[in-house]
Amino acid sequence: MDRFYSPSAFVFYGLFGFLVLASLVARWLIRSGRVGGPTAQNLADRIRAWWVMIGVLALIFTLGAGAITLFFALCSMAALREFATITHTRRDDHDGLAIAFYLILPLQYLLVYFEVPVFAALLIPVYSFLLLPVVTVFKGEVQGFLTRVSETQWGLMVCVYCVSHIPAILTLDIPGYRYSAFTLVAWLILVVQASDVLQYVWGKSIGRHLLAPRVSPSKTVEGLAGGMLSATALGMALTPITPFLWWEAGLIALTVTGFGTLGGLIMSAIKRDRGVKDWGTLVQGHGGILDRLDSLVFSAPVFLHILAWGWM
Repeated sequence: MDRFYSPSAFVFYGLFGFLVLASLVARWLIRSGRVGGPTAQNLADRIRAWWVMIGVLALIFTLGAGAITLFFALCSMAALREFATITHTRRDDHDGLAIAFYLILPLQYLLVYFEVPVFAALLIPVYSFLLLPVVTVFKGEVQGFLTRVSETQWGLMVCVYCVSHIPAILTLDIPGYRYSAFTLVAWLILVVQASDVLQYVWGKSIGRHLLAPRVSPSKTVEGLAGGMLSATALGMALTPITPFLWWEAGLIALTVTGFGTLGGLIMSAIKRDRGVKDWGTLVQGHGGILDRLDSLVFSAPVFLHILAWGWM
């Protein structure tokens, strides 16, 4: 029962309250005719998707570290599938992809869950980096070899290695911190995802100057500044549930939202290079799993390292 009264639980209660308010406002906007057509449908789809995503996250947080680790392992599998779908692969690459999906991915999460940090840190950037080219080279297809191997390795780094840093936060034991690491995972996800949403809101409201029009046509300088500063203020407001001082919470929130923005831009550049708008269609109104994880893949490793080096 204590989990229902933990700081992370109250974070989710607040999110559900916000979603109730957002649903009521969206219904009023649509019924009053202030929002209509494709925009209204997109707004409704996004809010429904957020209900599902927040509900799933709340459920797995009540089930413990094993459920959270398994959840993000499944997210990594879905994200890696999306990544592999739009990259250059041939039949001769299937053995390497099979090893990535069915050996490296589960092994990475097992190492995280059983708290084997040295091998978890080295498995993908070192051992997989050496193994995958060997598997591919014996297939005999040399055309596009470097590109194909690099894309598989990039997919593993982004979709598996970086994402696995989220449940890895649960393995940290921070001296003097009175709450569990579950609360820090909730803080990270809330601040980074809030930055994404608020950048969209600020951009639609006051956005005038495009940040990187060829990469992300809808992202504006004003939206970036407004979203990051608003999410930083949110992170500072949640200081009591963190081991940080208020100014530390602000600096860390600004750092993780900054890296989250960079992650989103880089993943958008890959999509533009491949001529697709979204990574997939799994999450209605939001694209694919990787469209939701793109900001966390850069911010989660940075946040883990800040905690490990600064508070342990």
